[in-house]
Amino acid sequence: MKTLQIMAVMTLFLLSACTGADMNRAQLGAVQGAAGGAIAGQAIGHNTEATLIGTAIGMAIGYIVGNEMDKYDRQELNHVYERGVSGQTSSWVNPDKGTQYKVTPQPAYTSNSRPCRKAEITAIIDGKTERTYATACRDDYGHWQIQ
Repeated sequence: MKTLQIMAVMTLFLLSACTGADMNRAQLGAVQGAAGGAIAGQAIGHNTEATLIGTAIGMAIGYIVGNEMDKYDRQELNHVYERGVSGQTSSWVNPDKGTQYKVTPQPAYTSNSRPCRKAEITAIIDGKTERTYATACRDDYGHWQIQ
């Protein structure tokens, strides 16, 4: 139980550190992963321990995936958000790093008068598969921005 309390405090600390406007890709991935992990943990375990474990695991995976994406990968991801067929997986391999990505976008919806899409992102980094979920909305210039 003490380990779970420590994990909870660390999670809250990391999440609070990531709330500023200067959030980088790794931090954003950690926040999104933590949210997805918390939801999955609660859905599976129906208790606080499962939620905290899901949060910690999701945060770690989200951080890794967010940190690995470079400009090429962000362009590919933007292309999927822009033109990807809902429910159909698109994939690519980063030519410099060899990281493999598979992205499955969901149907677009409107949030705060902006078009948005959710997507499941699977990355194979150094032979290890990581999965996270991300939401992107169009900004004032028409570019997709991960939320």
